[in-house]
Amino acid sequence: MSQIDELRRTIARLRGPGGCPWDQEQTHASLVRCLIDEVSELIDTIDRLDLPHMREELGDVLIQVIFHAQLAEEAGHFDLEDVAREVNEKLIRRHPHVFGTGKLGTSDEVLVQWEQIKAQEKKGAPAGLFKPQPPRLPALMFAEAVWKQIQKQGLRAPAAVDAQKVAELGGQLDEATLGRRLFELAAAARARGLDPEGALRRHTLQVMQDVEKSATAQGSPAA
Repeated sequence: MSQIDELRRTIARLRGPGGCPWDQEQTHASLVRCLIDEVSELIDTIDRLDLPHMREELGDVLIQVIFHAQLAEEAGHFDLEDVAREVNEKLIRRHPHVFGTGKLGTSDEVLVQWEQIKAQEKKGAPAGLFKPQPPRLPALMFAEAVWKQIQKQGLRAPAAVDAQKVAELGGQLDEATLGRRLFELAAAARARGLDPEGALRRHTLQVMQDVEKSATAQGSPAA
């Protein structure tokens, strides 16, 4: 029996009769905070290149994956085998240059092909200018994703964004300068009693709305 199977049996035992009261009480929703915490701790070990602790934190994240699959199996929805099968099939399907015919030479070509295959797979889903983002995505990553879509689709930047200023700042920044400026903005917001996370998320949503209104006015299929 593999160690993955052993771990599945352990979690099933914790959930089963005579198991652990805490584990028996958990639901998909109650485990969300645990998942966020464990992923955050894993990211910390990656940032520090702490490989011994990375192995431990990968295990803690794996517990979360198996725990959610166990809950779903108990409810008759799916099990860990279904999860692994589906993601494995997706990897093979989206890498035809490896598992099929045709070769790609650069990672940029791979990303373009991935998005094309993904779009075909999701054909029939509601279309829009912007790819839906996870609601829990941090505001900074959300803003970055929206700006990426604006550039990728060749959309005109709305009045809420000074595109020329963005280009000028991009030419002046390096990682250290970016980190310092972001920290200074966060500290200044704290001093004024402002919420930088909320402010950036609201501004990004406004940018999206402005772009979509502009595209609709020009006859682009924004919805």
